[in-house]
Amino acid sequence: MTELRYPFTEEAVCALKAGEAVSITGRIYTGRDKLHKHFADGGALPVDFRDGALYHCGPVVVEEKGGWRVVAAGPTTSVRENPYEPAFIAKSGVRLIIGKGGMDAATLEAMRKHGCVYIQAVGGAAALSAAAVKKVAGVSMLKEFGAAEAVWHFDVEGFKGVVAMDSHGGNLFADVSRTSHHRLSELVAR
Repeated sequence: MTELRYPFTEEAVCALKAGEAVSITGRIYTGRDKLHKHFADGGALPVDFRDGALYHCGPVVVEEKGGWRVVAAGPTTSVRENPYEPAFIAKSGVRLIIGKGGMDAATLEAMRKHGCVYIQAVGGAAALSAAAVKKVAGVSMLKEFGAAEAVWHFDVEGFKGVVAMDSHGGNLFADVSRTSHHRLSELVAR
């Protein structure tokens, strides 16, 4: 398992290959539909994503003892961000996109061009992902976007995932699709 620590350098990110398991430690920021639309419409980003991580996540966060506690932090489906992600990658300097379900060819090309990877987080294990959040360091755009769409600043330790799309064009989702189609053709031909 490869250990990644914030800030995530281009060198470290470009050394990753599709299929590699990673453990992430440091700051990650959540961002979903409203953040992407806001940025696409010319709005300023509330945090600096350069050499950082964007987590497609709508966490369940509760106020507790003058701070915040993360109850659930599972990934949300990333495909919804396809129209926005290539420009976001190019302009923000983000190095890690974390989510579930993969993204399109235009996003993969932006990752290749700008030194970024897509990390598949474990879907259906929101409590497990929440356990990796050691601190909620802040929140941006809570009033504007609401809790699920706000940009949460998470300090994580040992957040696990798999590099599903790398900066060299490697794509586990495409590999599985090709292999499945090939195997299906073999089975049907019998």
